[in-house]
Amino acid sequence: MGALVWLLIPLVAAIGGGLWGSWANRTRKVRGDGPELDGYARFREAMEKSRTGAGGA
Repeated sequence: MGALVWLLIPLVAAIGGGLWGSWANRTRKVRGDGPELDGYARFREAMEKSRTGAGGA
């Protein structure tokens, strides 16, 4: 009987982890990659500006 209790612990942990993972991932489908891509585009533009305005070192 004790062995069954020890086997229930990983089972409960796996179910809890699956529920938490689905709950934590619930907003990713709605948001998408738009904000990250916009931020990357701004970063790339800033790096291009700093490279062209660096003069000559």
